[in-house]
Amino acid sequence: MNGNQQELSSSNQIDPAFNYMKYVQKPIEMYVFIDPLCSECWALEPYLKKLYVEYGRFFTIKHVISGQLTALNPNGLNKIKQKKPSRLAPFSTSHEGLDYPWVPALAIKAAELQGKKAGKQFIRKMQETLFFNKQNICNEEILLKCAVDAALDLEEFQKDLFSETSKRALQCDLKLACEMEVDYTPTIVLFNQEVEDDGVKLSGLYPYDIYEFVLKEILQRTPIPSVKPSLINYLKLQQTVGTREVSVIYDWSIDQTEKELKKLQFQQIIERIPENNESYWRYLGTM
Repeated sequence: MNGNQQELSSSNQIDPAFNYMKYVQKPIEMYVFIDPLCSECWALEPYLKKLYVEYGRFFTIKHVISGQLTALNPNGLNKIKQKKPSRLAPFSTSHEGLDYPWVPALAIKAAELQGKKAGKQFIRKMQETLFFNKQNICNEEILLKCAVDAALDLEEFQKDLFSETSKRALQCDLKLACEMEVDYTPTIVLFNQEVEDDGVKLSGLYPYDIYEFVLKEILQRTPIPSVKPSLINYLKLQQTVGTREVSVIYDWSIDQTEKELKKLQFQQIIERIPENNESYWRYLGTM
């Protein structure tokens, strides 16, 4: 076992003050194919977050745009429409009534030009805007607001939004989706860089245990999950969370999750934002 592997195997706690994971070569590459307008892709996020909290020292995530996007696809890489019923997604949002569904995809590629972290933060803010605030993320003004909320350089984002660089990046994503035969979102493809085996593809939305099992199988080991951050530290990091997300991360029932969050609400650490499907909670920055 080499030094990197020893560190990967023995690190069982995330240090909030120092993100050592950025400096360790991780054996697993995870490609997450998403459609920014897809409710199942939004519903997948809590599972990805829990997977990263518990096993993030073993893998890197790369978001790839896929789904029903054809407007910028000169090579005829047309995507097949969704075939499977939505089983676990709590939201119901379709493409209908949204203009130019490829615009949010271009916006993601423009955000990623400011760095991987910036791209992920922008995706989060954009999905919150669509599924939480129910706003049209195909509207350029709303996308600019998402960029501000994600702390992007707004001038650079505006310059890159419809640039040839962003268009080429989106075309590369669509080409990769075609090469990996991805015709449904969300789809996760995992590769182990330490072995020659083919990757593993999961299309659709599954319970967390399935993603955990597949990760362990492709790692060819059974790692110990990292210690989870305190709820307050998690809220500081995420700023806005859903009740279901917290329930998934901490393995709590919805009732227990509500009870823990209400304690923080009573202390004025967070505020509750009720929605039709579930409550959301915003960190107020008081601790």
